[in-house]
Amino acid sequence: MLKDYSSLMDQLLQEEKDLQFTTFTNQMAFEIGCRIVNKAASEDKSILVEIQRNGQTLFHAAMEGKTLNNAQWVKRKSRVVNQFGRSSYYMSLLLKSKKTTMLEWGNLDPNEYSAVGGSFPISIQGVGVVGTVTVSGLPQEEDHGLVVSVLKEFVKVPYANTV
Repeated sequence: MLKDYSSLMDQLLQEEKDLQFTTFTNQMAFEIGCRIVNKAASEDKSILVEIQRNGQTLFHAAMEGKTLNNAQWVKRKSRVVNQFGRSSYYMSLLLKSKKTTMLEWGNLDPNEYSAVGGSFPISIQGVGVVGTVTVSGLPQEEDHGLVVSVLKEFVKVPYANTV
């Protein structure tokens, strides 16, 4: 693994460990989704956000300027999280560190799976990954950072490191 990526990858794994829920309800999905949209709007950014649990879409919002293309990115990113149980940003860095692609490494069609930052696993303590929170519309680091910053508010993680 390249040294450049290892520190950031460790930080991403720590986020996944820290940002776990004891439960995840439809109301929580709605509140998280609204908070992500409001935060993006307050920063004059336009995104598409989708929250799924066990394959069911609990929240979906497309801000002005977002298209079907963004919806396709959301699907491709969230498939990566569902396949590997890791954030799509982590998987992006993992593949870069190995100098490979999703197709070469995982035999997964890049038209269906995209290891690009912006999808984060919804994990329930003692259960595992049950869904995804996914954002599209910004550079991958910003998509990821937006999701994580809002999840920290809901999980109440008291650390300041944000990717």
